[in-house]
Amino acid sequence: MTYRVEKDTIGEIKVPLNCLWGAQTQRSINNFKIGKPASMPIEIIHAFAILKKAAAHANHDLGVLSEKKKNLISNVCDEIINGDHNDQFPLVIWQTGSGTQTNMNINEVISNRAQLIEGKKLDEVDKILSPNDDVNMSQSSNDTFPTAIHIAVLKLLVEKTIPSLEKFEKSLINKVSEFKNIIKIGRTHLMDATPITLGQEFSGYSSQINNGLKSLKNSLTNLSELALGGTAVGTGINTPKGYDKMSAELISNFTGLNFISAKNKFASIAAHDALVETHGTLKLIANSLYKIANDIRLMGSGPRCGVGEILIPANEPGSSIMPGKVNPTQCEALTMVCAQVIGNDVSVTLGGMNGHFELNVFKPLIAAKLIDSSTLIADSVESFNKNCLIGIKPNKKRIDEHLKNSLMLVTALNKKIGYYKAAEIANEAHKNGTTLKTEAVRLGYTSEKEFEKWVDVKKMIDNKN
Repeated sequence: MTYRVEKDTIGEIKVPLNCLWGAQTQRSINNFKIGKPASMPIEIIHAFAILKKAAAHANHDLGVLSEKKKNLISNVCDEIINGDHNDQFPLVIWQTGSGTQTNMNINEVISNRAQLIEGKKLDEVDKILSPNDDVNMSQSSNDTFPTAIHIAVLKLLVEKTIPSLEKFEKSLINKVSEFKNIIKIGRTHLMDATPITLGQEFSGYSSQINNGLKSLKNSLTNLSELALGGTAVGTGINTPKGYDKMSAELISNFTGLNFISAKNKFASIAAHDALVETHGTLKLIANSLYKIANDIRLMGSGPRCGVGEILIPANEPGSSIMPGKVNPTQCEALTMVCAQVIGNDVSVTLGGMNGHFELNVFKPLIAAKLIDSSTLIADSVESFNKNCLIGIKPNKKRIDEHLKNSLMLVTALNKKIGYYKAAEIANEAHKNGTTLKTEAVRLGYTSEKEFEKWVDVKKMIDNKN
C-alpha cells in the first residue's frame, strides 16, 4: 500500500494515499482496534454532515466564513449525506467518550474532498480548507456529537420506527374488528379464566402499542433540542452571536424536521437525559412487543397438542429432522429483538449516568445503542406484521372445545348462588369428569333452565349485558 504523510499536533503519521481521512482519524484506527471496524453508525455520520453544512452556512451568514469555503463545505456535506463517501468513515464506537475522533474524521474528509474538488493533491501542505479552523469553526466535539445523535435518532424515529409501529398498530386494530365475535376462554396465571373475545384480547395489544407510540412521540420534544453552539462546556465560547439559533433553524430547513437550540447547553453537553428518555420509551415498546409475541406464540402452539386457538402462517420448514413441523419463527425473532433492546437500555442508562462535571463521556455508546434499538424495532415489527400478524386466523373448532370444557364459566353463578356453592360445582365437575350443568343440577343449586339462562358466555364478555 502506498502512503502519504499527514501531520497533526502530535507529529507526523502515514495515511493511505488515496483515502480522504487524515492524521487524527488514522491515529484512532491505530489506537482503537476494538470490535468490528467502522462500527460507528452511518446515520451518525450523515447527521454530522447535516450539522457541518448548517454550521458553514451560519458562519458565513454571520460574517466569519467566506462564501467559497461555505460552498465547498456544503457541497461535500451533500455528497456525504447522499452516501458517496461511506467508506471513508472507518472508526469504531469504542473511542473517546466525547466522539472527538469521529468529529475529526468528518472534518478531515470534508477538508480533503474539497482539496480534490479544487484540483489539488491530498499530500500538499497547504489545504484549501482547514479541518479545525474552517470545517470545525464555531464547534467542538462536545456539542457536535450530541447534536448529531439527536438529528440521527429523531430522523430515524420519524421516518422509519414510528411509521412501522403505526402500521403494526393498524394491523392489530384490523384484527380486533375481524375477531370481535369470536368468544374464547380467557386465561390468568396460564390457567382457565372467564370468557373473552379474541378481538378483546387483540384490543389489549393494540392499546399497548398505542400507549407506547404516545410516549415515543412525546419524547421527541426533548430530542429536538440541539447542543450545537454550546462548544466545549456550554458557554458558547468562539461562536458568533446568534449562531446557535441560526444553525438549529438551518438544520430544520435541511431535514424538514423541527429542531430548536437547546435552552440550557450545559445540560445538553454534560448530560443526555433526553436520549435516556427516548430509549426508555423504546424499552417500553419492547416490553409490549415481547408480551404480544409470546401470547401469539402460545395461542398458536400445537397444532394438535398445544393451545392451538389461532393459526399462524407457515413461512418455512420448522425442523431439520421432524417433517411437516412449523415453528413460530417471527415470534421468536421479535422476542430476541426485544431482549436486545432491553439490554441496550441498560447501556444507555449507564451511559447517561456518566456525565463528569461539564461533559458526558459515553456519547458514542449511547449513539450506537439508540440507533440499534430504533432500527431493530422498526425492522422487526415490519417483518412480524408482514409475515405473521396479518395472516393470523382463528381456529374456531379448538376455541369452542376449550370454551365448552372450561370450569371457569361457573363464575357467572357467583351472584346467583354465591362463591362457595359455585366453587363446589366446579370442584365436583372436575373430580367427576362431568359438566358444570350436571353438577349444578345434581347438587340442587340450579335447575337446567336457570343454569342455561345464567351461564351465557355472550353475557359474560360484556358487563353491559
